[in-house]
Amino acid sequence: MKTILNLTEIQKLLHHRPPYLLIDSVINLSVAEIVTLKTPSLDKDFYLAGHFPHAPVVPGAMMQEMTTQSAGLLMTQFYSPVPNYNSETTKGYAIGVLSKVYQAKFINFAKPNDQLEIRVKLVDKTDNYFVFTGEIIKNQKITIMKNKFALTIISDEHLFS
Repeated sequence: MKTILNLTEIQKLLHHRPPYLLIDSVINLSVAEIVTLKTPSLDKDFYLAGHFPHAPVVPGAMMQEMTTQSAGLLMTQFYSPVPNYNSETTKGYAIGVLSKVYQAKFINFAKPNDQLEIRVKLVDKTDNYFVFTGEIIKNQKITIMKNKFALTIISDEHLFS
């Protein structure tokens, strides 16, 4: 699989940083769809140590966040209110703020060293409100999560007040 955006490029587009950055790379990106990868690791992913000791699995909340961060990347690339969005220098906007989870189904587990493919599709857009569906596939064959959620673009003054 060819990497379209690497970790350095992802950090330019998202405000998230390790240990809360949950995307390793982007392998497909279009105006309505993004596919990202994540391989959870006991060494770098804080949430695995306590969820659960001796039987670590990726929490459902982290899987939701993987789809949210993936959708946020799509938004910064195609729907930013400013050209050449950069998370460190662009001021005025918070792009990809989670505003609603319509549904989430957790079908199977993700464990350390599983390769997770996060597929997110834009299904509706009204002004600055974006609705997405997401799916996480483990080891290229097992669907472990499906969801539908909404993100929005807001003023970043809400983050700093």
